[in-house]
Amino acid sequence: MTRREFTLTAPAVALAQAKPQRPNFLVILCDQLSLDAIQAHGGKWARTPNIDRLIARGVTFMESHSTNPVCSPARSSLLTGRMPVETGVVSNNLAIRDGMPNFGQWLRDGGYQTVYSGKWHLPEGWAPDNTPGFDVLPVGGQGQGSQMDPLVSAACASWIRSRSKEKPYLLMASLLQPHDICYWCIHPKELVTNHSPVAVDSAMLPELPPNHRSRPKAPAILEKLAYQLFTSDEQWRYYLYAYYRMVEMLDLDVGRLLQAVEMAGELDSTVVIFTSDHGEGGGRHQHVQKWYPYDEAVKVPLVISCPGRIREGYRDTAHLVSTADLVPTLCDYAGIKTPPDICGTSLRPFLEGKPTDGHEFVAAEVRVSGRMIRTSRYKYVRFAGDPVEQLFDMRNDPWEMKNLIDTPGLGAEIRAHRKLLDDFEARMKPAPKPA
Repeated sequence: MTRREFTLTAPAVALAQAKPQRPNFLVILCDQLSLDAIQAHGGKWARTPNIDRLIARGVTFMESHSTNPVCSPARSSLLTGRMPVETGVVSNNLAIRDGMPNFGQWLRDGGYQTVYSGKWHLPEGWAPDNTPGFDVLPVGGQGQGSQMDPLVSAACASWIRSRSKEKPYLLMASLLQPHDICYWCIHPKELVTNHSPVAVDSAMLPELPPNHRSRPKAPAILEKLAYQLFTSDEQWRYYLYAYYRMVEMLDLDVGRLLQAVEMAGELDSTVVIFTSDHGEGGGRHQHVQKWYPYDEAVKVPLVISCPGRIREGYRDTAHLVSTADLVPTLCDYAGIKTPPDICGTSLRPFLEGKPTDGHEFVAAEVRVSGRMIRTSRYKYVRFAGDPVEQLFDMRNDPWEMKNLIDTPGLGAEIRAHRKLLDDFEARMKPAPKPA
């Protein structure tokens, strides 16, 4: 076993155990992971052998999106299958509205043992003892991912190996890395001073993205989100170097969880889902962190694996999916009805290679008043009360460097995307505003 890679070999006697009809679910949720930071997705600057192994034995969605590139709103949507405007969690540190079940509550009522460990943020930072729908594996108080994630993965791994097998389980391991990079944004000068790029060979520093200096025409609220954190390209590159080291920390904890499933003899009876609440700016458009509709923030990894049930080593580049699709997918495999009024649809047909309709577009909310619609070719963005809209040709401009909203000849496309967004919003059932 190497320092960063777990060997996944289980005793033959464990592997011979009978596969239950209803699978277990292990949901691994991380924080602030870019889709293309993963080595198997073409990332060049971090080693991710454990995530790569999961990708090799499952389906990875290359057009996967967060419903809102901010922690609490994204998590409320992932847990309920509803948009943040419906959950009432339109910004951080809010609770899901009363009467709207999360998938822990829903699957517990459907006969599953449901357990949670790690970051919660709805509103408490780490899952409290009274987390709705879940028994909680406590891991202590607040902390950085480098301190807390090993405790979360160790607690979850121990529970997987020692649990009673009377019921199938849903276990959610909510990890924090690579969110620790946010501390570089809070104290950039101190960190650059204390961690000089001189300490690292320049050949090891990641290259800046091609859209690093791109600032396309944008609504006013996005124009304010440029981060002049660093005074040189070298400092930006060192920021990226630190981020990728945090990605490698995450990979180690993912490996610990996967090893536990294998050692329990439940690899082919456990649906493993790996995703993130949002991405990371990574210097694209001179952004860090989240809060915007560009791909660096809104696209997230989504990998689903269960050998024997789900096809292996498949990269889905055709279907537009979002984390709102997880609730109906879990319910589909669990054999229970989905909650009412959800906006996602089951990914099971794609996972099993069966033809199906749908997923021609995805929607996202941004900074409360913003909305995004992504279709197979275009991304359309608008903010309430702002006359500046955005339209990007994602096929020919994947780095989102040119806003085409004023381009002659695209009027029909713009009108079609406006209508698509209007129709989507009309189907939403917004949460009542606080009194």
